[in-house]
Amino acid sequence: MLEIHHNRAIDESKENAMSKAANDTKTASDYLADHFTTVANRDLPLKLIADAKTLVADYLGVAVAGSQTDSGAIAARFANETGGKAEATLIGHAGRVPAVHAAFANAISSHSIELDDVDVLALFHFSPPVVSAALAVAERETSSGEDFIAAVALGCEMMARLSAAANNSLRDRGYHTTPTCGVFGATIAAARLLKLDRDQIVSALGMAGAQASGLMEMYGPSMQKRFNPGPAARNGVTAALMAKLGFTGAATIFEGQRGFLRAFTDTFDLGLLTKDLGKDYPVYMEYKAYSCARPIHNAIDCALNIRKQLKEPLANVSAITMQRHPAWANYHLNTRPKTYHEAQVSLPYSTAVALIEGNALLPQYQDEKLNNLEILRLSQMIKVVPDDSLPRGVSCLMTLKTTGGAELKSQVDHPRGSIENPMSSDDMSKKAHMLGDDVIGRNAMNALIERASNVEKLANLSELMQLTVTTSPVRAAIGARHA
Repeated sequence: MLEIHHNRAIDESKENAMSKAANDTKTASDYLADHFTTVANRDLPLKLIADAKTLVADYLGVAVAGSQTDSGAIAARFANETGGKAEATLIGHAGRVPAVHAAFANAISSHSIELDDVDVLALFHFSPPVVSAALAVAERETSSGEDFIAAVALGCEMMARLSAAANNSLRDRGYHTTPTCGVFGATIAAARLLKLDRDQIVSALGMAGAQASGLMEMYGPSMQKRFNPGPAARNGVTAALMAKLGFTGAATIFEGQRGFLRAFTDTFDLGLLTKDLGKDYPVYMEYKAYSCARPIHNAIDCALNIRKQLKEPLANVSAITMQRHPAWANYHLNTRPKTYHEAQVSLPYSTAVALIEGNALLPQYQDEKLNNLEILRLSQMIKVVPDDSLPRGVSCLMTLKTTGGAELKSQVDHPRGSIENPMSSDDMSKKAHMLGDDVIGRNAMNALIERASNVEKLANLSELMQLTVTTSPVRAAIGARHA
């Protein structure tokens, strides 16, 4: 697959887009609204719909497990205690709450164990904002499965287009793409299910921009990172509902002098926001095989490859170098995380624990492992070196040396779960059962997977969501520390 490079010079493209805008009274929101109101469910590419169904199935397993974490439980408690009209399901919990609260809490749950989906550049997660918003509104409106999955697909398209227009500058300025772009994806998903007209969608996008937020100041011992997609999902639902009631929003929210792109980036490509609307759907979804930040997965795969080759005990390891593409070379460098939150965004810790235990899933990210002397020794040994010769932003080249004279290397450009190195359907099913069986039971998890795979045939989304409810929380089985 062609790699997308966002750090290229884009002045000419930007000037062309601005020149076009100057001679055109229609804004980017106008073009987007035309597209999202006129494209019929039946006209969406079959692959896009299939990808959206896989996304929803993966989301449900992750959210069910995430609901049992501290962060997921607190979000659900907030939703329940805030109260209001019973409209939508809180995944992993009993009771129904207003759609805005369900979207908020479920988005946090789905982002609480670092196993949610990711885009090809590892810049954002589609499902926490988009699927959370779509599920909540679909239940509120008693939408069909066909309308729901189309809304998810189009919400993802909106999110992907805006990220392409804004990144890497958005990320490099310190903004978190999942919530900042996700609120627009959530808005479009909600707007489709609420059947907003063209002008209402323009307004909804304006109000999404008014609520866009989310900072990369989220790496540390707190639950901060888990929180970020919550407001994006909730605010997308709010924007669409307000537009349906007649509240109007700014039509120039993207390209305006004080609009999203100028406020959130130093360089942007406005043309990518609307390029080939209705002809191309630039949505590329990948999935996580490990319970940590996606840009670390390449390093884990390197470690697992070397682990298979290593003939000496790990005690003989004398040096580890991780060459990393400059796009991510300055991220995830904490060599001594103090909490599992920090461990899940630590490349040195994740590489070390993978070398020792042969995996990097929930059991590897437990507080009691953080002071393991062998993990600490290997973690603090790892030297991260920027290497602009590596082909992809997430590429890693690991070199491990031993006292016995061995020098082992592994380069991974496409991690497990990527489009070029996909997890099989069996892998995805095993992942879902690993996450959901202890919460809702294996039979319910089987039914949930089956209904998600045929979601377009459901008359009402409640047929799906009722399977996610449990009246007997089992947080101990998942591990309360996995918040």
